[in-house]
Parts: sequence; C-alpha cells; structure tokens
Amino acid sequence: MSYLLDTQVFLWMQSTPERIGTRSRLLIDDGATSLVLSAASSWEIAIKHALGKLPLPEPPDVYVPTRMSSSAVAALPVEHAHALRVAALEPHHRDPFDRMLVAQAQLEGLTLITADPVFDQYAVDVLDARR
Repeated sequence: MSYLLDTQVFLWMQSTPERIGTRSRLLIDDGATSLVLSAASSWEIAIKHALGKLPLPEPPDVYVPTRMSSSAVAALPVEHAHALRVAALEPHHRDPFDRMLVAQAQLEGLTLITADPVFDQYAVDVLDARR
C-alpha cells in the first residue's frame, strides 16, 4: 500500500519521530510500505524556511532530498490534473498545500498520513499519525 506523507509528518520523521504514534511508526518503518512526499510539501517547506518560520540544519534544497533518500520516501510531482482537482474540493479548508495533498491522494489512490484533523472532512483515506 502507498501512503502520502503530510508535510508535518515528514518533518516529524526527521526531527521528532517520537511525535508519531506506535501504529504509524511501525507502518512507516516497514520496508514494504511505499511512502511518497508531494512536491507541494517541498514547496511549503521552502516557503516556510525562507520566511524564517521553519529552521532547518541546512537549506531546503539539500535537506529535503537528503532526508527523502535516507527515509526511502519517493517523490510525487504536482501534475496538472492534481492542480485542477483542487477546484472540485469542498471549501473545508483554505490552505493551498493541504488542498493539493487531498487532490493528490484522491487521484493517486493514496492514504494520507497526517495529524491534522481537517483532512477528515474530505473524501480521502486518512491515517492518524498520532496513533
């Protein structure tokens, strides 16, 4: 099964893995689990870092790909179909990065690993990262 990591969960994996619940941690650590990170998450990380809201030990263009490789996380590009799907989503949430993750999870048939309850409002499979 394939899982799309919420940006926050990807960052927790790198710096504070103890924030991830036992069930989710076992799944993430299972070599048979396919984990993906959206290019939208890389964009979000880059923006927050540039604004001084997300300190990182190295620039995002080094940090993200290095950590993806060491964590066996594959890249998920943002395609036109993903971007256009956002228009069909209910307006439960205004965060453009989160809305893109929902659209990608829906179109790619991915379960989203997140700690953010806002995703429960959408027609998308969610795994609570805190469990």
